Amino acid sequence: MNTTRIIELRQTQGWTQERLANESGVGLRTVQRLEAGQDASLETLSLVAEALQVSVRELFTVIDDADLNNRVDSLEDRTVEQQAARDQISSAWRWLYIGIGVVLTFVSFTFSYGLVLFLSYWIGGYIILVAIRRIYLEPHLDMKFPLSRGKSKTKAAVR
Repeated sequence: MNTTRIIELRQTQGWTQERLANESGVGLRTVQRLEAGQDASLETLSLVAEALQVSVRELFTVIDDADLNNRVDSLEDRTVEQQAARDQISSAWRWLYIGIGVVLTFVSFTFSYGLVLFLSYWIGGYIILVAIRRIYLEPHLDMKFPLSRGKSKTKAAVR
């Protein structure tokens, strides 16, 4: 049996078992079983760890089971890979917006209505970019990289 730190981590957050269950998306009985030291799937442990803002490995004081240790290592490696891929795609969209904006900025000042075009792109384009990110990109990336977090989720988790 592996000794968990879930009670300690939950209490550090000032959360009840019910709050941890709600934040992680698992059942209250599952939280109670985890705190009693019973086994759970890696998916469940991953949800609880994400809610508590720690890695899966940090949920345990010591991992005795060699197979579980290997699976936790594999999960952490996949999480790092997926986060890097997600960040790269998000960054590409941001740089596309900036690149188009720089070109339009140079072009806009060659025309008499350049200031209007300049402001329209940088303000309107930003609003459109945020909308595309929230409506299309983030849900798509959530499905493609389920172990990763978007920047907005990461910032919300820190608060």
